Amino acid sequence: MFGRKPQNLPQHIALVLVPEFTMMPVVSAIEPLRLANRCADKKLYSWTMHSVDGQPVTASSGILTMVNGDLEAIPADAAVMVCGGLDIQHHTDKRLLSWLRKTARRGVDIGAVCTGAHVLAEAGLLDGYKCTIHWENLPGFNEAFPDIEATGGLFEIDEDRFTSAGGTTALDMMLSLITSQHGPDLAAQVAETVLHSPIRHHSENQRMSLPARIGARHPKLVSIIEKMEESLEEPLSPSLLAKQAGLSTRQLERLFRRYLDRSPKRYYLELRLKKARSLLLQTDMSVINVALACGFSSPSHFSKCYRAFYGRTPYRERGVPTVANAPAQ
Repeated sequence: MFGRKPQNLPQHIALVLVPEFTMMPVVSAIEPLRLANRCADKKLYSWTMHSVDGQPVTASSGILTMVNGDLEAIPADAAVMVCGGLDIQHHTDKRLLSWLRKTARRGVDIGAVCTGAHVLAEAGLLDGYKCTIHWENLPGFNEAFPDIEATGGLFEIDEDRFTSAGGTTALDMMLSLITSQHGPDLAAQVAETVLHSPIRHHSENQRMSLPARIGARHPKLVSIIEKMEESLEEPLSPSLLAKQAGLSTRQLERLFRRYLDRSPKRYYLELRLKKARSLLLQTDMSVINVALACGFSSPSHFSKCYRAFYGRTPYRERGVPTVANAPAQ
């Protein structure tokens, strides 16, 4: 189980970099290990970086990153961490999937940061496990892997699988690892050194609270938007939203105009279009199925609304040319 006290020190973690990986979670994973060694005055952890073919990998920031070797250079007793980032479904190498499946059969601890969870899911290594992924990728992940339990938490450690949502959540996951293996005092020292306090629990929300995101704390407005976000596939009518909030339709309109400078209908439409864009970019769902998943019963209406909001059609968003039987553009 990931987090159990290792029999031999240092414990080795091999980071597998996928093209366009996000740099921040990689650094957030490594630095706590380095500092744990420093604070303990003992080499508790070691790490290496790898790519499928042993060649340098370009991060999403454009930084070319050197590696220590290919997949075969990873020590047999190392925990494996797949580091993903942008456009993950197009960077999921069949050689990596095959190697991960073979490695998992040996009982190795295998995990991921950021969108690396998509690679693990594609390899079938998250079946029956809890996992997490960045909130922007969560809708697409749920559509692509409906039988996998993705919690949306900061990180998840479930037996021999571990995942973190990206960004600085890898820091919290590694602090949790240090706590389990070497005690809370050492983890607290590391957290203080990187000015990270308090250490976050794995179940905390990734996103800011809804009032912080919309810049308003009106309880009825917050409640209505929560219902909107929960009902993107089957949108609720303004009259029903107003009734559930104990408002008239006119009061609902005034509330949205005052705090968000748009009508509730417009705000709801923008939420649905943003989800649609996420699905278009992160899944292989057809445009028609994306439209249905975001509450559009007519593909042509979806295409029209999408182009009005983003300045391009759903097909052009994917770089797919319009075909003869495609919805009207």
